[in-house]
Amino acid sequence: MPRSHIPPSGKLRASDRLNVVDTRGHADRLQPALSGDRWSTLRPLVARMDGVVPAAGLAQPHSGALSGGWQHASWARRADGGDLGPAGGGSRDRGPRFDEAVPANGYAWWYVDAISDDGQHGLTIIAFIGSVFSPYYAAARRRGPADPHNHCALNVALYGRRGKHWALTERRKTSLVRSKRHLSIGESSVSWSGDIFTIDISELAIPRFTRLQGRVRLYPSALTDCDIALDANGHHRWRPIAPRARVDVQMTNPALRWCGSGYFDSNAGSVALEDDFKTWTWSRADTEGGAAVLYDVVRRDGSRLPVALRFDGEGSYENFAPPDEVPLPATGWRIGRRTRSEDVGGTTVLRTLEDTPFYARSAIASHLLGERRVSMHESLSLDRFRTPWVQAMLPFRMPRARR
Repeated sequence: MPRSHIPPSGKLRASDRLNVVDTRGHADRLQPALSGDRWSTLRPLVARMDGVVPAAGLAQPHSGALSGGWQHASWARRADGGDLGPAGGGSRDRGPRFDEAVPANGYAWWYVDAISDDGQHGLTIIAFIGSVFSPYYAAARRRGPADPHNHCALNVALYGRRGKHWALTERRKTSLVRSKRHLSIGESSVSWSGDIFTIDISELAIPRFTRLQGRVRLYPSALTDCDIALDANGHHRWRPIAPRARVDVQMTNPALRWCGSGYFDSNAGSVALEDDFKTWTWSRADTEGGAAVLYDVVRRDGSRLPVALRFDGEGSYENFAPPDEVPLPATGWRIGRRTRSEDVGGTTVLRTLEDTPFYARSAIASHLLGERRVSMHESLSLDRFRTPWVQAMLPFRMPRARR
């Protein structure tokens, strides 16, 4: 993959262990109906911490091989006892595909997050077909089989010292255009050129009703063929497409420009998330030349799937023993948070980026693979999401376009 245009590398992190095959998937995150933290100083770790994460948490590692020198997946089983490894072999197309079938009541999404090299800015972007946290889609499913293409959205969240910008407007299938490498939702679009993921943003920010306008480019360090089934029936799949990447942000409104460390994955499913899961936590962090991702899923039947994967700079991956679980402080909406860390005492929430009735996104510090790392972290309660009072609140943060 050409690398001459890739900006220098940065640092970040993740959350648990899992069962792997090879295709795609990862579910995302809604913004708060109400927000918890304001953009005050993060923590007294460094003098200038008034951004997303402490500057100390974003020290630039050298881009060498991961410790241990592994190059290929070394494990022979997945977490549920099945075989694991790429289903399609080494020749498999590792980039995103936007034209794959999404069945009735199903979903597909593509997720990007990034934190600037100076720790002052952050973002998450999610393109949805079948918006999983949509009250309109949930109501349509209750009436019978629902068309996911009639519930599409581009979710954009920008974080920084001056506050947060948030957009999530749901659109009908008449606003959706897609092909193998391109997806348009309203005036916004995402596209894949073979080594660059480009997101063109033109959305209405809520609640300010101002325009979010700009372009984000993601340059993967490497692509993976990792694909994991999150449930025993294979209804839900998660695919970490580019666990480590460089991200270039150029926004015209608000006027912002920065580069940083990023991550790109995808989730897909054939049934609603709340039908098969109670909760999950997820996190990702940069490592020396690669990345580590943790995923903890609690299924409806009470079974659990803990996932802990590390990726090298060439896209090869292996699992590692997940550390012990560590509780984190509950959010303002009393959503329980937890992670896994090798040092209980050194595990902290640096900033709560999103505090909603059913979902929380945070920047956390913990010890993983022998070092202190800063991670992007999420906690999701699907029991809370499906309650009538939460469903009634969601339209205030997630308007639906009339056309």
